[in-house]
Amino acid sequence: MPRTNFDQLLDAGVHFGHLKRKWNPAMAPYIFMERNGIHIIDLHKTIVKIDEAASALKQIAKSGRKILFVATKKQAKEIVDEKIANINMPFVTERWPGGMLTNFPTIRKSVKKMSVIDRMEQEGTFSNLAKRERLQIMRQRAKLEKNFGSIADLSRLPAALFVVDVMKEYIAVREAKRLNIPVFAIVDTNSDPNTVDFPIPANDDASKSIALIIDIMAKAIQEGLEERKVEKEKDASVKEKKQVEKEGEEPKRTRARKTGSEKQEDREKKHARPRRHTAEGKSKVKAGSSADSEKENTEEKSGSATE
Repeated sequence: MPRTNFDQLLDAGVHFGHLKRKWNPAMAPYIFMERNGIHIIDLHKTIVKIDEAASALKQIAKSGRKILFVATKKQAKEIVDEKIANINMPFVTERWPGGMLTNFPTIRKSVKKMSVIDRMEQEGTFSNLAKRERLQIMRQRAKLEKNFGSIADLSRLPAALFVVDVMKEYIAVREAKRLNIPVFAIVDTNSDPNTVDFPIPANDDASKSIALIIDIMAKAIQEGLEERKVEKEKDASVKEKKQVEKEGEEPKRTRARKTGSEKQEDREKKHARPRRHTAEGKSKVKAGSSADSEKENTEEKSGSATE
């Protein structure tokens, strides 16, 4: 089933594009018609593209990788901050720091500065500084928090990039393309859909339109995270069962070895017994033969005496 329908998109104003004179010819396949000098986006194609993007983001989240959301427009800042923070994904709602992807190690150094300042406060060394130095450090900490606080958990490059406005965030899109990071984006009639991997033709100026699409993507990512959690629990239970089975098989094997050794001892005893009987029989036979020979000798002597 599709994740949204025609009526929801229509109520959110997703179909409204830009003026005809501002259009990009590359968006022609996604434009339905022109009305009062404004291009109208084909919502049927928007539904298809939303489903494609949502399923791809779900698989990325299921694999345990991060998706970076970029939205520095006033209409999208609060929406992204609220919805994406709930699913623990990194996002950028302030100015895009140049070289954030292509010069990622330097960005990580700036993020580590925040943890160093926090450690100073916890250890108590911060109170030993002069008041002016403390103020400077706190201002630096606030500035770092504003620019990099939302990407503090991003320890490596993201697996994908979601951009609200391609025209405004062209630097982020360019860096992602240079590093072969797939880009998901909301593209309006004035944008070029060929610059991104998963374009979603929609209105990128109306807050309702942005909120609807971001909410759909957030739900898809949440589904992927839940499926990943379920698979981990299943794998853990399977490992536990295998371990229990192995522990149960070990005493059985030792018992089987004991019974096998006992059987072998019994066989040796059985083979040894008849040998003993034969030796005793031979001694008895020898004793009997000697007794018979003695009888014969006595008989012969008695016979010779009578004669």
